Amino acid sequence: MAKAKTTVFFCQECGYESAKWMGQCPGCRAWNSFVEEPVKKMQRGASAHLTGNQAKPVTLEEIETSETDRISSGMAELDRVLGGGIVPGSLVLVGGDPGIGKSTILLQVCKNLAAAGVSTLYVSGEESLKQIKMRAARIGTFTSEVKFLCETNLSEIETMIRKEKPKVAIIDSIQTMCNEEISSAPGSVSQVRESTSVLMQLAKKQGVMIFIVGHVTKEGTVAGPRVLEHMVDTVLYFEGDRHAAYRILRGVKNRFGSTNEIGVFEMREDGLSEVANPSEYMLSGRPENASGSVVACSMEGTRPILIEIQSLVCKTSFGIPRRTAAGTDFNRVNLLLAVLEKRLNLPLSSCDAYVNIAGGIRMTEPAIDLALVLAIISSYQDRPIDEKTIVFGEVGLSGEVRAVSMARQRVLEAKKLGFHRVILPKVSADSMEPVEGIRLEGAATVLDAMRIISVSYTHLTLPTIRL
Repeated sequence: MAKAKTTVFFCQECGYESAKWMGQCPGCRAWNSFVEEPVKKMQRGASAHLTGNQAKPVTLEEIETSETDRISSGMAELDRVLGGGIVPGSLVLVGGDPGIGKSTILLQVCKNLAAAGVSTLYVSGEESLKQIKMRAARIGTFTSEVKFLCETNLSEIETMIRKEKPKVAIIDSIQTMCNEEISSAPGSVSQVRESTSVLMQLAKKQGVMIFIVGHVTKEGTVAGPRVLEHMVDTVLYFEGDRHAAYRILRGVKNRFGSTNEIGVFEMREDGLSEVANPSEYMLSGRPENASGSVVACSMEGTRPILIEIQSLVCKTSFGIPRRTAAGTDFNRVNLLLAVLEKRLNLPLSSCDAYVNIAGGIRMTEPAIDLALVLAIISSYQDRPIDEKTIVFGEVGLSGEVRAVSMARQRVLEAKKLGFHRVILPKVSADSMEPVEGIRLEGAATVLDAMRIISVSYTHLTLPTIRL
């Protein structure tokens, strides 16, 4: 009989498994990322039922559940991303760049839950108890409902959770946890996978809400095997520059809610503070009478967010023009530049074009296409657009402006922040009832939008356009 293989090769970047070593990973195309690790032999009966001792199948009518089972984290922005609160027995993965605020927000959650009488256990494998106390003193006062533990041995942590029976447990971080049954080093593919499996079974059996912190690779994905994101119930990512004040919490996977919602936070001396009105925050410090600046409206789930799109178009000094896009899709910007050159006869092939979304937030919704186009035109002609004008709409390859969803919510958000005029797709403007205090101007094509903004130019002569 053939001898059973006791080791396999794993990709350190994506977790791809192979029976032999390969120079390049077929999954993520990374070079020299395969490491050899032992295979854990599963014992008979090891896959116990995740919900406890229940052995017989049941119908949906026999399962009792309600929305009141969710527990509020004490942070409205976090509850929004989670789908309305923390679900008992759920396993949540929080990832992000170093220093972005993962440990800080989870420590604040511990503080809020303890103040509400919810028992919490914070397990740290990276910091000592003194370091945690120094960071906690900056956040606020903690009650006795939250307890702290510095441990990396997963069996000890599991024993402590079964003994203390907390309602919420936080593991910081999963890459530092060590399972004695696995001979590989902490942070390896096998250790991360098996440790997460133990925590998942613990969460489902004991009904404990577990948050685990995950490190990220240089590509921005969670370090360890890709199966890690499939095992957990919710995956949250912190986005933004750690040197800036803002933070954006985005859900990329959620079994208990929508993945379209985002939470906006601001880093302060006393921790992360919620930003209740992201639109006002993103538009703060906007320059006056500056060409190439246009305000757009993007939808993140059910929340409209107003953002400032900036563009700078100038003559190139070399034969090949430069194209730069910060905060939006680079290929989408090139596509819109080609539409302007073809449909409006703008000689942009001899110009450098730089596009930026102010505030560092990243938006990829097609509804910001029209704002990108008008910002480029405004910078090219060096004439500003009215500051009280907001623009949204999707632009097609023929230069048409297509309708977008939830147009009325976008208009109401613009009115709330004091805007007087909205340039939107003509289809959306015709199907929407007038809104008092704000003027709606529909554009069927990019040429129509260009003529609309030229009304505010007293000395503008439109270029000769070939259609």
